[in-house]
This record gives sequence, C-alpha cells and structure tokens, in this order.
Amino acid sequence: MKEQTSGNLRLGMTLMMMIFFIMGFITNFNIALKDQVQATFNLTNFMANLVNGVFFFAYFVFSFACGKVIKAVGYKMGVVLGLLAIGIGSFLFFPAVAIPSYGFFLVAVFVMATGVVFLQTAANPYVAALGKEETASSRLNLVQALNSLATTAAPFIVGVVVLTPAAIAMGPKAVQVPFLIIGSVVVLIAVFIFFMKLPDLIGKDEAGERKSVWKRPHVLLGALAIFFYVGAEVGISTAIVPYLKQTGMLIGEAAKLAAMYWGGAMIGRFLGSINLSEMESKKKILYSILVVIFAFFVGWLVTGSQVKEGAFVFESSVSKGLIFMGIALANYLIMSVSRGKTNLALGVFGLVAAALVFSATVLGANVGIWALLSIGFFNSIMFPNIFSLGVKDLEKPEMPMASGIINTMIVGGAVIPVLMGWLTDSVDVRAALILPLVSYLYIVFFALKGSRIR
Repeated sequence: MKEQTSGNLRLGMTLMMMIFFIMGFITNFNIALKDQVQATFNLTNFMANLVNGVFFFAYFVFSFACGKVIKAVGYKMGVVLGLLAIGIGSFLFFPAVAIPSYGFFLVAVFVMATGVVFLQTAANPYVAALGKEETASSRLNLVQALNSLATTAAPFIVGVVVLTPAAIAMGPKAVQVPFLIIGSVVVLIAVFIFFMKLPDLIGKDEAGERKSVWKRPHVLLGALAIFFYVGAEVGISTAIVPYLKQTGMLIGEAAKLAAMYWGGAMIGRFLGSINLSEMESKKKILYSILVVIFAFFVGWLVTGSQVKEGAFVFESSVSKGLIFMGIALANYLIMSVSRGKTNLALGVFGLVAAALVFSATVLGANVGIWALLSIGFFNSIMFPNIFSLGVKDLEKPEMPMASGIINTMIVGGAVIPVLMGWLTDSVDVRAALILPLVSYLYIVFFALKGSRIR
C-alpha cells in the first residue's frame, strides 16, 4: 500500500471530524425530541422511550454485518452508505408523522440508526489508521470531543426550534421539518464525499486476504469493555434526575444540572486529545489551560440558561461554573499521571470513575450529586482509548471486522440502563449504581491487563 501524503491524511481527518459531529448531533437530537414525539403520538413514557431502545438495538443487529460490508467496499463507501441511510431514515419521518404511525416512526429511527452504525464502524478504525498508531487515541479523543460538542448542542437546538410554544402548537409539522433539513444536508455530504479522493487505507492486495480477529483476545475483551462503558455512561445519565429528586429538587432544575454530565465528557475529550498527542509539553500546558477556562463558561451557560418563548435567557450561575472549572482542572492533573500512555490513562480514569460512583452511593445527595456529575469528565477518554487498545497491532484488513465486533457491544447502552431502572424501582437509585461501579472495575482490568497483546 502506498504511503499516504500528509495532505490526504489531513483531508481524511477533517471529513471524519465532520462525520463524528453529525453522529453526535443525530443521536442526541432523537433523544431530545422525546417530549415532542410523546405529545405528537399521545404516548406513555415507556412507549416514548422505545425511540432510544430501537436506536441502540441497531448497533447489536448491524455492527458485525457493517464490518463485513466495509471490508468489501472500503471505508469511504462505508461512510457514504451510512450517510445515505441516515438521509433515507430522516425522510421517512415525514410520512410517519403525517399518517400518523408510531410504528412507522420507529422504523424511521431504526433506518437512521443503521446509518449511524455504518458511520461508527467505518469512522473509528479510519481515524485510528490516519497516522501513527501511538497517537491513535489522541485523534479518536479529538473526534469524540466534536461528537460531544454536537450532543451538547442538539438539545439546545431542539429547545429553540421544536419545543417552543409555537412549535408545539404546530403538532406533527414541528417534527417533520427538522428531519427533512437533516436528511437533505446529510445526502449532500454523502454525494460530496463520494466524488472526493480520500486515503485508501486497505490496499487492493490486502483486501482479499482472510484475516480473523476472533483469535485476538484483546479485541474481544475490548468489545466487552465497550459494553460496560456505554452501559455505565448512559445508565448514570438516567440516574442523575432520580438521584437529585431525593433532595426535593424540581425535575427541570435537575435536568439542567444533568446536562453538565455531558458537558464534562466534551471537556475531558478535548483535554485527552491534547495530552495524548505528540505535541510539545509547553503547548500541551497552554492548550489545556485554555480548555479548563472554557470549562467555566460551559458550566455557567449550561446551568444558567433557559429557553423562554424561543429565546435563550441566561441567569447568573458563576458558582457552578467555578465548580465545573475546578473539576476540569482535577481531570487535567489526574490525566497528567498517565504521561501520555493510553492504557494507563484508561486505568486511572476507570479507578477514579469507580471511586466517584462509590462516593455517590454513600454520601448525601447534595454532595454525592457532584460525584455523579464529575464522572462525565472521566468517561471522556474511555471510548476512544478502549477502541484504540482493542484494535492495537491489527493489520489493515482486520480493522473493519474488529470495529464491527466492538461496535456491536454498544448495545450495553440499552441493557445496563434497563437493569438500573429495574433496580431503582425495586430498591432505590443508590442500589442501581452498583452496576456502573462493576462496569468501571472491569474497564480498569481491561486497561491494565486485558488490553495486552497476546
């Protein structure tokens, strides 16, 4: 395979950053639409939550198959197919709401989610292969940070465009128009990428070779780590509001604080991208300081913002901004302990996350909630670091299949939160936190021992 020029690698990386932003936006856009969808179809809370269940179930059904398809057609066509599936799914929302048919709506969600699965399966190994293996986790952290930026932005956009009183009064049309726009934009991007010349990371002489990743223990153990990570991340996000309700806090205020959990993941991924890269130490410190300062504004805006009649209104929330910045600083200092080593950073963060979950189970809710919210910062580098360790030392033809296996286990985002919900109903929310505690301990095992190449 010919060496790729730095210009081609930069072009490929730029497009992947765009793809990860799209994935994050679409995922949280669907989640944030729950209230409008529930009102449109007159659903119970359980039925409305099927949107998320169907979305994550697509990973279980199609990730492995997507890996086979991508191995046959290449990364570029895998991305194009994923974008087209997202576009088709977006367009299907129009007739689903016009009928209206919630079953048809879930079909549209499933088609769109299948497109996201294609993008995940193609994009993660593509980013890992766009440069040196030693800095793969840095590149994955960067694109995941943009993914987090999109997941943070999507709920705000939904609040301004879809959940205003005027939009709610429109009924189904308020849901139709945003998806038509998303579908049109995504299809245009697919056409653009189809005609672009991107680095071909699987040469023709390699594509036909028969490679098996099933004999690679670190791939399989990494897939299990992804199951536990996604399950813990999503599960904790669903536990924050019930946890806060113990203090008598109103649901609206609790949900606003819960947004800090996802903002922390975004900040942590930017810090991870910087500190796991090969840039010189002075630049790492400078950029990290800027990100920590940025964390103050994120904490201030997220907790102090409200949407009133379609406009953002900001209230003073300086104290929470300072707390958020302090957690970001602690995240940076703890990350420094890893000295740029991917497995060590993952192990340290797993231990800290486990300690924070344990703290939330034994401390009072007024203090324990900050332990829960802080976990977002330490979740930040887990997915990219688990993935880069899971595909380490694989040959190029093995990467698509390995990615398919690993992404299949994202179904943990559907399994563990359901079990946590059952425990919350049967016992209480603190008992439910045992599951993410166990999940983080397994991640520590994978980081320090399971990820070793055998």
